[in-house]
Amino acid sequence: MNKLAYTVFVAFIASMLTLIAVHRLVPEQEPGDGEARAGITAAELARHDSAASCWKAIDGQVYDVTAYVDAHPTDPEVILAWCGRDATEAWRNKRPGVPHSARPGPSAGISGWASCRIGRPGGGSQGKKDQ
Repeated sequence: MNKLAYTVFVAFIASMLTLIAVHRLVPEQEPGDGEARAGITAAELARHDSAASCWKAIDGQVYDVTAYVDAHPTDPEVILAWCGRDATEAWRNKRPGVPHSARPGPSAGISGWASCRIGRPGGGSQGKKDQ
């Protein structure tokens, strides 16, 4: 019985050490990371500021929401006003003091947003247009 318990204990420890080693050696990936790029510059983000190509930075991630412009529940101008720049403020404050939506958004990592995620901002401040 002691041999069996010892063998099970050694197998358990070996399994745990393997899991720890794999976790440390394999880089973590977020949903949608397959083709996400790091370092999208403010200038590159600012070039995508129209209905033809609408990119937004929200909570430290850049999303291509071009396909969503027509599906947005308000007038396209509302969503287009934030294209090509950091839209975190718009996401968090639909109206002053009112959160954007009760539905999960980019921060929740839902699959719809993950498929729109194209990278992370970097290389300077976010592109901003005059309001």
